[in-house]
Amino acid sequence: MRDFHHPDRSPVYAVGGMAATSHPLATQEAVRLLAAGGNAVDAAIGAAVLLNICEPQSTGLGGDLFALVKPAGREEIVGLNASGRAPAGLDAARLRAEGLAAIPPTDARAVTVPGAVDGFVRLSEDYGVLGLERVLAPAIDHAERGVPVAPRVALDWRLAEDRLQGAARAQYLIGGRPPAVGDIFRAPRQAALLRRIAAEGRAAFYEGAAAAGMVAALRAAGGDHAEADFAAQACDYVAPIRGRYRGAELVELPPNGQGVTALLLAAILERHDIGRLDPFGAARVHLEAEAAKLAYDARNRFVADPATADEAVARLTDPALAERLAALIDPDRALPDPAAAAGAAHRDTVYLCVVDGDGMAVSLIYSIFNSFGSGIVDPDTGILFQNRGSGFCLEPGHPNEAGPGKRPLHTIIPAMLVEDGRVTMPFGVMGGQYQAAGHVRFLSNMLDFGMDPQQAIDAPRAFPEAGELRLEAGHAAALHPLLADKGHRVVVPRAPIGGAQAIRIDHARGVLIGASDPRKDGCALGL
Repeated sequence: MRDFHHPDRSPVYAVGGMAATSHPLATQEAVRLLAAGGNAVDAAIGAAVLLNICEPQSTGLGGDLFALVKPAGREEIVGLNASGRAPAGLDAARLRAEGLAAIPPTDARAVTVPGAVDGFVRLSEDYGVLGLERVLAPAIDHAERGVPVAPRVALDWRLAEDRLQGAARAQYLIGGRPPAVGDIFRAPRQAALLRRIAAEGRAAFYEGAAAAGMVAALRAAGGDHAEADFAAQACDYVAPIRGRYRGAELVELPPNGQGVTALLLAAILERHDIGRLDPFGAARVHLEAEAAKLAYDARNRFVADPATADEAVARLTDPALAERLAALIDPDRALPDPAAAAGAAHRDTVYLCVVDGDGMAVSLIYSIFNSFGSGIVDPDTGILFQNRGSGFCLEPGHPNEAGPGKRPLHTIIPAMLVEDGRVTMPFGVMGGQYQAAGHVRFLSNMLDFGMDPQQAIDAPRAFPEAGELRLEAGHAAALHPLLADKGHRVVVPRAPIGGAQAIRIDHARGVLIGASDPRKDGCALGL
């Protein structure tokens, strides 16, 4: 039970449907779409595309999405991988010959073909009921009228200003500066493109004038892209993967996302009695950090393009691997950090979930990777391109080696919880590399310590990355020397670690319980 003497946030309770997003306007529009007769897929698409305008540093039509959908009336979970592929002209040997050890995040060759629009269109056609014209209307309206910049968005915008290149500075700065809180951000070019997508579907983005303009912008910036790369982009339905934690099932998507990393991390921690520890103490932080180092090291070795998914999943869900890794953890001493080269740190992604009155549930995550992605924009459409290709490695023969037509390792992962054979919660945790660890931390807060979804989200976070143990300021200062004594290099990050949303489905009472992260600007709302 929440202590009402403290300025915390209560979970949101409703019975007719619920949405939880990282921005209040997006949550509001999702609920309006539900009230207008739309289902959870319609509401999720409408909210996600509106977040292009509300949080342009985090997401956009130049990015990728992944989703889990539980249709109404059955417990089957459908997975969608709408991540983009490298252009046919990408050549790892040529990059190595230039002296590169990794693809720079602001290089046009880090831009994979955007997959999100194809994913939105496919979801709308296969599972939506309202149609794209109605579903995209809120985003089009807000893009034209403008959106006041929210406080967390303003912070991230200011921190990432230097990433914006060329025409992107004109489109994403106001008077040459990052917008302040409350300044109005407009995106009329995106509104025009969204109108064409609403009328013509995926062809309005992947063919014709829009595709030609985006390819021209990328090639002018040094990319190897061609119109054929855009025309060939296609999302895929995939079978979700599952692992157990404390009697429940954690449902994730298979590679090229890092969902299997969350399953491995959960399996490692399952072999330790976390529930006996102080939920906010040094022993738990240390245990989770050590388990994360080991799980992420395994991820970096095997997770890559879906062509390698079967091998990666088989290796990382092998119980013998979890046993071996769990046995390596010393409760008193930190391991060297094998995951130090996991990739550039970033916080920028949007995650949302929706459950409608008929029981359809959607868990959707959507991103341009680093804040403002590659920083490269198409001046005609206003599309800011992701830099997912920087998730490739350039090691010859590695499963995740950059190559033509390949999908890189992805950090963004949606999730669902299944208990007693029924979906009981769509949820997700933003925060780049942190996401797999965030999924397990969130579940542990609920299943090991009995927290409600909002408490589980609010609780302070820690994450080992690049040789540091990043400890949010919400942790007691007394933990720092305790963790340092175990060999951790403790730092407080300049921004909080990620964000999260969740909707708990109480089947017995017919109640939905929503939670949204105060580290972002959003909220949960219900009908």
